[in-house]
Order: sequence, then structure tokens, then C-alpha cells
Amino acid sequence: MGQRAWTAATVVVALLVAGCSDGGGERPRESAPPSPGGTGSPERLIPPGEPRDVTTGLGVPWSIVFLPDGAALVAERDSARVLRVEPDGATREAGEIEGVRPQGEGGLLGLAVAPESTGDTAVYAYFTSAEDNRIVRMPYDTEAGLGEPEIVVSGIPSASFHNGGRIAFGPDGMLYAGTGDAGREELARDTDSLGGKVLRMTPDGEPAEGNPFGNLVYSYGHRNVQGLAWDEEGTMYATEFGQNTYDEVNVIEPGGDYGWPEVEGKAGRRPYVDPVVEWTPDEASPSGAAVAAGSLWVAALRGERLWRIPLLGGGEVGDPEALFVGERGRLRAVAATPDGAGVWVSTSNLDGRGEPAPDDDRILSVPLTR
Repeated sequence: MGQRAWTAATVVVALLVAGCSDGGGERPRESAPPSPGGTGSPERLIPPGEPRDVTTGLGVPWSIVFLPDGAALVAERDSARVLRVEPDGATREAGEIEGVRPQGEGGLLGLAVAPESTGDTAVYAYFTSAEDNRIVRMPYDTEAGLGEPEIVVSGIPSASFHNGGRIAFGPDGMLYAGTGDAGREELARDTDSLGGKVLRMTPDGEPAEGNPFGNLVYSYGHRNVQGLAWDEEGTMYATEFGQNTYDEVNVIEPGGDYGWPEVEGKAGRRPYVDPVVEWTPDEASPSGAAVAAGSLWVAALRGERLWRIPLLGGGEVGDPEALFVGERGRLRAVAATPDGAGVWVSTSNLDGRGEPAPDDDRILSVPLTR
């Protein structure tokens, strides 16, 4: 920021706006030590390879999911298009989803693919409509593309900010969704509301057996969940935007209270579940997450970096490591490649808060080794 004098009122407004967004404002620091949160890494990590472009010229690619045949589907937030991207980068449209109403941080957000073991070729999408955020299911064929959407869940609170939007199938075969509080903090603590939660449901949108409150709610007290991932032990991780103090990575427990709006970061007191990692917003504004090569990989928007968090087992994590700081701009989605040898990462420089490079936005491939 500059050295000009601001009035107190202006400072308050600026802080409120920064706390309500995907992360805009000031540029990240060139290097930032990770905030305390890990328990130390067991060994020195081997650096990943340099990112390379898979495909370019995209418009705010919000989600990446791989298909059984090795291609990926990519959701563009504002155009409502779903693109099919081959491993060699060849890209074509798979369909445009009806009913998407992009506004602010809303639009076409998360995608999920039914587990291959089910034999179901359906694709699921989370998007902002004129009335709410909702999840739909669509048949998918490689040649014909996406079919007509069928509503699976509706009534998730929506707004210009804090829409959550990440969906993923867990190792139990259930569909999970990370939602936001839609700017209404009280929703996060209301276990009858779908806002500010991690939801767990059957593929048909019914409450999954064993859910702690008998409805779709799996955990609560969240502000804006945009990343979901599981490790090899089945431990579930979620990334969460804080307001002005701390962003978080949480290990998700059924019925867990993650504290918002009472606390941000590590409260150190019951009944709140403390995050395993906390960052300041200029280091993170964390969105997509994926597990690969023994680490959790988290895309940072305002932080303009890819975070690697070593997974030590039992929900314990090592010290976070910041990679590619400021090199590719805002990063949004992360997906592990089917062979586990890399991750694909999307930029989000055309979302109104970035500084686009020529041919942005893009999908990057980052090679990994253990």
C-alpha cells in the first residue's frame, strides 16, 4: 500500500471488502515464511518440476476433474462452459450448463465425476442460479458431451461473495460439498442451514447414513470452503477462507464445529476444532486442494502460490512450503493426475482481481516426485 493518509472510515471499509472476497488488493510478498501449523517434515522434500502450459485462453477455470479415460473436464465460472481437455492439451467444449447466473464470486463452480466403480458416467456441477447455489447431475458421453441437468440439491445460500462451491466424491462413495456463509455469519452455526458447511450426501442428494444431524450437514462453523481432498488413510481435508486474520486447512470430523464466526485460526479451546494449518490472507486465500505424492497441494489466490503441505499420517501435517510465488498469478484449482505423477493447476487471473498475462487463463501441469 502507499503512504497516503487514509481516514479511519476508509480503512474500515477497505478491511471489510478484503475480508469478504476471494482475495484481491495488495500484491503478495516475494517470500513469506509459513505460519506455524505443521509439526515438522520428516525429511527434505524434493522440489517439483517447472510448470508447463497444458492449455491456454480459458476464462476463469474454477474446477478440474479427471475422467477415467485420462482427459479432464474444466469448468469456466463466468461462461458456464464445461471443457474437455486431453492430456496433450487439445480442448473442446463438452457443454454449457443452463441456469448459471455469474455474479461476483458466483457462477459455474465445482465439478465432480461419479466413481468409476459405480459404472455411472454422470458429471455433477455446483453453480449459482438466480435463486440459490445448487448441485446438478448430468449424463456425459465423450462424443455427445453433457446432457440435461437434473437437480440433486438446491437451497444452498448464495450471494456475490462466499459461495463455497467445491464438490467431490469421498472414499466412501458419498458426494461432499463445501459451502459458504453467503455473507451471513449466523448461517455457519445453524445446523439447519446449508450455508457455511461441509455437506455429505448420497449421489441422489439424500442425507448420507451416519450424518451427525440427520440432514445433509456433516460439519459446521465454516466461512467459505473451496477445497476438499482425502489422503490415503481416508482423512478429509478442507481449505477455508478466513476474514482478515487467518485462512485455514482443516481436518474434517463429522459433527465438528470449526468456529466461524466466533474464531478464526487456532482457538485452542473447546468446542472448536483447530485447523492443522493457518496462514495470513496475503499468504493464501486458499481455494482448490488435492493429495498427491504424499502431500496436500493447495492453490492460493491472493497469495499467488502453490502450497505443498507434507502429510505425516493420522491427520498430522508437516511444515507448509510455498512454491512458484508470484510467478503465475492467482491460482484456483488443483487436481492430481490419474497416474499420481503430477498435478494440474488453473490460474484465475481473469476473475477481476488478477493481472492477466497474455493467453490467460491457463491450465498448468506440475510434475511431482516423492
